[in-house]
Amino acid sequence: MAIYNYKGIDKTGKELKGTISAEGLTPAKAKVKSMGIMLIEIHEHTSNTLKKNAVGLSFGNSVSIADLALMTRQLATLLRAKIQLVEAFTALVDQTENPRLKITLSEIRQKVNEGSSLAKALSEYPKIFDNVYVNMVDAGETSGTLEIVLLRLADFTESQLALRNRIRGAMTYPIIMMIAGGGMIGIIFMFVIPKITKIFITQKRELPLQTKICVWISSFLINYWWAALIGGFLLFTLLSKFIKTENGRAKYDSIVLKLPIVAEIVTMINVSRFCSTLATLLQSGVPILASMKIVSNLIANVHMKKAVDEARSSISEGASITGPLIKSQLFPPMVTHMIKLGEKSGELEPMLKIVSENYEDQVNTKLSGLTSVLEPIMMVGMGLVVAFILFSVVVPLMELNTIRK
Repeated sequence: MAIYNYKGIDKTGKELKGTISAEGLTPAKAKVKSMGIMLIEIHEHTSNTLKKNAVGLSFGNSVSIADLALMTRQLATLLRAKIQLVEAFTALVDQTENPRLKITLSEIRQKVNEGSSLAKALSEYPKIFDNVYVNMVDAGETSGTLEIVLLRLADFTESQLALRNRIRGAMTYPIIMMIAGGGMIGIIFMFVIPKITKIFITQKRELPLQTKICVWISSFLINYWWAALIGGFLLFTLLSKFIKTENGRAKYDSIVLKLPIVAEIVTMINVSRFCSTLATLLQSGVPILASMKIVSNLIANVHMKKAVDEARSSISEGASITGPLIKSQLFPPMVTHMIKLGEKSGELEPMLKIVSENYEDQVNTKLSGLTSVLEPIMMVGMGLVVAFILFSVVVPLMELNTIRK
């Protein structure tokens, strides 16, 4: 079954466009005609067609985590209802609204119908289904517990989505404050200060240092605003390229782990991701060495990633997972202690789950507190800038008034 885009005219003469699924071009045409539509144009819609039609950014054609989580849960529900895999994908194609995901599911259904395993079919779309997803599905197919694994995947994907939304929510207010504050200060420098500067120029008096600084900043922004924009863009580009290098990324991540408040939140997020992903993979039947390799690729901080890689090497040599984690001093003692207990008792997965849930709660608390901490800091910072501007302008004006009296 494939996806077809059609264009036609209904009985009232109104032009219609739509999408249908059919076994082939002839059945697709028949299906459109049976709807009382006079067909003008019809063509198969594939993922390659979608790429060709996309201009620049693929806005509106991407697959969000929310779409993926919903699709996964629907697939798990259908399989639990004893519906065959190909039929389940047929139902998913009809229910899915996202264009890219709809086409992808149609192509996966075709591959599975031709004898491919689901994991192999999913692996051909790495931008939608990552290593964690593919390996868990593979383990579920091998063990015959695909529906259970998919439910775990849905829970895991939804928890990752919730965490991402909380991070975005916590950062939205500070970013808006910074943009609004920067805009207001820019308006003061470019429109207010030049008018006041004219008064100082007519008096031909020596200005205080802080006033000279304000006048210089104002003059620079008015005459060379384009240079400020280009300079900022170049600085951002160079820093981005530097961070993408191995040495630059290591230095950047090292600085992040030393920043107050930020370091603790980054550590918690990475620990939560490490524990939840590893627990989900192990519970799904993925071997521990393969699980550790997958988890390593999901750790954002290179120094914590290195510790996980060393832990994987330690396991392959028959040693404990906790040794390298303790040595790195990047994983909190409570985390390594719980993992060590899990290894000794043979209950590693439940222990990882407990740690993950605990740190997710801590991340929620910290992110909620972050907004309340950043708000007064930013208000004080903006207040100091405004106070500096007022002090730079008011003092000379007061001196002028004194002379006139």
